[in-house]
Amino acid sequence: MNYRPLILPKINWDTKVSSSTYGELVVQPLEPGFGITLGNALRRVMLSSIEGSAVTAVIIKGVNNEFSTLKGVIEDTLHVLLNIKGVVIKNSTGLPGTMRLQKKGAGPVKVSDIKPDAHLTTVNKDYVIAHLAADGDLDIEFFVDAGRGYQAAAWPHGESLQSDGKVYLDALFSPVKRVEYQIEQARVGDRFDCDKLILKIYTNGAVSPQDAIHYGTSVLRTQFEHFLLVKEIPFNEISKAPEVVAGKEHRVEGDGPTKGLPVDLFLKPIDELEFSVRAHNCLIGAGIKRVIDLVNMPEDDALKIKNFGRKSLREVKEILAAFGLHLGMNVKELDLKKAIKEQETKAGS
Repeated sequence: MNYRPLILPKINWDTKVSSSTYGELVVQPLEPGFGITLGNALRRVMLSSIEGSAVTAVIIKGVNNEFSTLKGVIEDTLHVLLNIKGVVIKNSTGLPGTMRLQKKGAGPVKVSDIKPDAHLTTVNKDYVIAHLAADGDLDIEFFVDAGRGYQAAAWPHGESLQSDGKVYLDALFSPVKRVEYQIEQARVGDRFDCDKLILKIYTNGAVSPQDAIHYGTSVLRTQFEHFLLVKEIPFNEISKAPEVVAGKEHRVEGDGPTKGLPVDLFLKPIDELEFSVRAHNCLIGAGIKRVIDLVNMPEDDALKIKNFGRKSLREVKEILAAFGLHLGMNVKELDLKKAIKEQETKAGS
């Protein structure tokens, strides 16, 4: 059976806003309706199913339950335990481990004072666990486990106090704090009904947003594979050539920045790219009227255009990327016209 190709999206991370705890992923163009389908699925999986590590129990010297008092510690035991839940841990092996904290004398007790096992790393070093008075002495052993989602405190059944003084904590293992997504309209040739998905991922630093996406995608793919009753339809191969644009197009052959791209596109007015009113007016005011004028402009020069800020620049770059274009391409108009003429001659012979 001859299957119709699907639109294959391009994935771009916004490097200007990326950090170890935040990432913004732009996916475009997508088949109509795929934005919410993929965005919601990835969001739910990243929030619920990514593995992480957390403190699940502690032994605090001089304490045998969470309502005990600690001499020389300004916070009560319950407050200290709540603060311990905020310790962010990176686990290189996924195996259980322990950490130790010993601190005396007046001042704050921070995560940086903790000494973890070799395969564990504390992330939020400046996070304060407690404050000590001059006679304060805090000695804590932390027990770290790996898991997914939320786990209630695992108190042994029928025992309220432990002989070793261990206090169990409920744990939130997920390293992903928040995921937002929004759907915008994207254009592919003459089609205006395609989706553009923007994913905003916030993590606690134990994993990067990029790793969170990789993990979430792997989970979804693993689950979906079990729905295949026969051999998978190879849509990636079927859809290699982009589904385009009605009408006849001239494409550049050979090497160069325009290789494989429709020549006619470069000679069209920038109105064809559907920029916002602000970005469009700024470009027209700067004498940028055709696509070739835009793609030949370096990024630094674009920022010099009056009233054209970084937000407009980002919009322009994303829309150009959807067409396989970018700023600073250095395309020669003469070469384009020559390519069109050669291909028209071939078509007529």
